[in-house]
Amino acid sequence: MADVFTFGLNHHSAPVSVRERVSMAGDLVRPALDALRSTFGSSLKEATILSTCNRTELYLAARPEIVDHIPTWMADFNSLDASLIRPHLYLYNQEQAVRHAFRVASGLDSMVLGEAQILGQMKTAVRTADEAGALGTMLNQLFQKTFSVAKEVRTQTAIGAQSVSMAAAAVRLAERVFGDISDTKVLFVGAGEMIELCATHFAAQNPKSIMVANRTLERGEALASRFDGQTMRLADLPDHLHEYDIVVSCTASTLPILGLGMIQKAIRQRRFNPMVMVDLAVPRDIEPEVATLSEVYLYTVDDLGRVVQMGNDARQAAVVQAEAIIDSRVQNFMHWLQNRSVVPVIQGLNHGAHVIAELELEKARKLLAKGISPEQALERLAKSLTQKYMHAPMQALNRSQAEEKAQLLDVLPKLFPYQEKDDTTPAQSSISQAEH
Repeated sequence: MADVFTFGLNHHSAPVSVRERVSMAGDLVRPALDALRSTFGSSLKEATILSTCNRTELYLAARPEIVDHIPTWMADFNSLDASLIRPHLYLYNQEQAVRHAFRVASGLDSMVLGEAQILGQMKTAVRTADEAGALGTMLNQLFQKTFSVAKEVRTQTAIGAQSVSMAAAAVRLAERVFGDISDTKVLFVGAGEMIELCATHFAAQNPKSIMVANRTLERGEALASRFDGQTMRLADLPDHLHEYDIVVSCTASTLPILGLGMIQKAIRQRRFNPMVMVDLAVPRDIEPEVATLSEVYLYTVDDLGRVVQMGNDARQAAVVQAEAIIDSRVQNFMHWLQNRSVVPVIQGLNHGAHVIAELELEKARKLLAKGISPEQALERLAKSLTQKYMHAPMQALNRSQAEEKAQLLDVLPKLFPYQEKDDTTPAQSSISQAEH
């Protein structure tokens, strides 16, 4: 029987410099699932990988013996030394793993308390695992319950009310430098969901202009058209970067696309006027060394997280209510999990009983064929079945000693209930006969 495990690191346990080393972009999740299953074989029953800018987590239904090897696998898959990530990894088992999944989906473990984006990301992760054939009964049930709990928390509590998003935090940080954003030109690098959110917030401040730089112009144009903006290709960035006061970047690139040299050149062309750069990507889009430039105000997702945290206090009351809901639903799921562990035992008992019944029926048929009366055949069948069914528990009772015998004497009457006829019960008579 497999246990449920959650293995990973997040913005609480690891800085962005570590998170970006193990982050898995969408096209890496499927190969990672295949590699996991290939490495651990039958010891790994099911797996789902959730990877966002704030966390990379493995949800597993597996045998406990593989747990010690997961950090090494994670390091090897990302071509890292395991010592780099081990201090930042957390492991949750069974009830802790279930509670963690519920809290993540409900927005209680997010950098932005109560944010809803993580729920969609988790659903995407589950869909990818299902398409890869890595999802089975246990994790499927876990995630369906997880989504149900997240909906319940958001419906019955104010956990998402007045949420200070990462996009809103980016605007606030830019305002610290420029004050009125209406006097600035804003460049968005990428055209994904996070850039779309940021563009919505910045556009509300009516900047001078909005530009979207993306690998494919079509997608960039679709986003820019919503905000009366323009588009350009990523390849054109070096020639035009200096034109923008605020740069917000979030792509799926595995390597930085805005390097120190490119930005130094842009700063010289700007005559050393300040520039705000917001890097929402993990792995990072902007080389960390850019932060050393005195004219550049570089902010990462961790910096935005600190701004967001300041706005979380107003929602703390909802957290208590949300945690109460989660506690109750965790117990419900654990009850299902425990009942599921009994199923193989019940199936085994049913199979054993069926085998005995078939053997005794065959004997009864042979007796009938020899001419014995049906009444005698039925009596022998009933007696033989009783002896067969009672043999194992009676033998266990007679061989037991002290504490074990006391436990069996307490349990057996519940498993084999009987009605008393006189001072000598059928069970006691069976014991007496067995002893003689």
